[in-house]
Amino acid sequence: EVQLQASGGGLVQTGGSLRLSCVTSGRTDEDDVVGWFRQAPGKEREGVSCINTSDGTTIYADSVKGRFTIFTDDDKNTVYLQMNDLKPEDTAVYYCGTAPSDTDYWGPRASYEYDYWGQGTQVTVSS
Repeated sequence: EVQLQASGGGLVQTGGSLRLSCVTSGRTDEDDVVGWFRQAPGKEREGVSCINTSDGTTIYADSVKGRFTIFTDDDKNTVYLQMNDLKPEDTAVYYCGTAPSDTDYWGPRASYEYDYWGQGTQVTVSS
């Protein structure tokens, strides 16, 4: 059984930093993409960043490029999202999920390609 545990959220001021962690277990070679998504109240879930743990390829949403970095630990079971220069518009619940790399895991309907999700962690950025 694939399980994901997201943590690391909190309350920070504008310009601050947080590091989110997504601990995964039970993933097979097919579940090689791990993505971070976020959902603010009244808005749809949107992709933030993802990493293909098989080849290290990373993708970022335009809104976070240059501020966020996604990376894994050596055994690739934990995926981190380092968030710097946080802005109030980054406030949301952040979720991590897994998807096969042979799917449209970063397309307009990307979240539907993710088979497993963590429980979410709240990030609040105060102005």
